[in-house]
Amino acid sequence: MIFLDSILMLGLLALGLLLANMGFFWRRNLKKSIDQKPENKSKLTIATAMFLGGGWFFLGQLLTLIFGEKNEEIAVEIWAPRTEFLGMDFSTTVLISWVILAICLILALLFRLLVVPKMTDNPKGIQNVMEMAVEAICKFTHSNVGDLGNNLPAYLFSTFVFLIGCAAVELMGVRAPTADITMTFALSIITFFLINYYGFKKKGFGGRIKSMASPNAMILPIKIVSDLAVPISLACRLFGNMLAGMIVMELLYVVLGNHAIAIPSVAGLYFNVAHPLIQAYIFVTLTLTFIGEATEEAHA
Repeated sequence: MIFLDSILMLGLLALGLLLANMGFFWRRNLKKSIDQKPENKSKLTIATAMFLGGGWFFLGQLLTLIFGEKNEEIAVEIWAPRTEFLGMDFSTTVLISWVILAICLILALLFRLLVVPKMTDNPKGIQNVMEMAVEAICKFTHSNVGDLGNNLPAYLFSTFVFLIGCAAVELMGVRAPTADITMTFALSIITFFLINYYGFKKKGFGGRIKSMASPNAMILPIKIVSDLAVPISLACRLFGNMLAGMIVMELLYVVLGNHAIAIPSVAGLYFNVAHPLIQAYIFVTLTLTFIGEATEEAHA
């Protein structure tokens, strides 16, 4: 049985190598005649797919031949693992968040010391990029909730940068802090306080209660319950989407085994880059939406 398995593995290895070579030489010949025969473009695509597919299959079989089959089981926990640091027990979410915040603070300090003193009326380079980012978040905030001061855009910008940092650590194979319900709930609690802070600030205590009881007092209990559900909804939405992305990537690695070459990297461009950025945008947008609802009568 072991002998037959070895023969089969060598046969698959040779098949992958054969397909890769056939695709390579076919592609090379087609490229030489592509100017005279434009109809060969479709064949060129097939040849490229054969070359890449054969090479991918060959490398996967070669790794299997060298290291053996991977028999991993996917194990995803809702709660982030814990670790000891300086003699104390911490969630890895806390430690990774500290690292992300430390990097953000260092970059902000370097920007303040090295870039701000050299700022000019004609921005260029990193100054131009930062001014465009600040202007974009200020315009986006103003278009959704009106003029509520400079503190809100600053908070939203900081939150967005932090969420980008969480996405970046996931690219390094580390569980993102946003894949932990405690982290997303902490962010949503801040949003909940901001909703009520700006609501009471713009309308006053009586105006805020009156708007929640509109059009009649029977609506007030329902409105209170719906407002209390906002942080839960925000937390679960962000957590669920980030955890789902992590599970999909884990499934890819487990299912593909030794053939996890290139495909997870391409999929990671969405699940570890584009997908977290989309979720960060949604979180910021929903924050502004709820704040806008709490202050809409004040700036309508």
